[in-house]
Amino acid sequence: MDLSLETRHEDGHTIIEVGGEIDVYTAPKLRDKITELVGNGEYNLVIDMEKVDFLDSTGLGVLVGGLKKVRAHDGSMRLICNQERLLKIFRITGLAKVFVIHASQADALAEH
Repeated sequence: MDLSLETRHEDGHTIIEVGGEIDVYTAPKLRDKITELVGNGEYNLVIDMEKVDFLDSTGLGVLVGGLKKVRAHDGSMRLICNQERLLKIFRITGLAKVFVIHASQADALAEH
């Protein structure tokens, strides 16, 4: 399974719609996209994970690394995730306390 990434801008945020599997093989693609956006001065990221089928520890590492990158510029990274199996990973690892996780894009963009 491959990873699809689509980027768009809305309400002062950069939304990255992620689809497929975020694993040891595809995670570098997401990391490179986050690095590119931060390098272009985009520090308020919303990672839409509604179409993500699988997430492993490498993918979690990329998300944590991205969070550190945007925070270094006083930015933010919010996640959109409503799949229980993915939310469970965030809870088990303690990352549910680190990331702001929203159930929908509307919720993620409503909070400023």
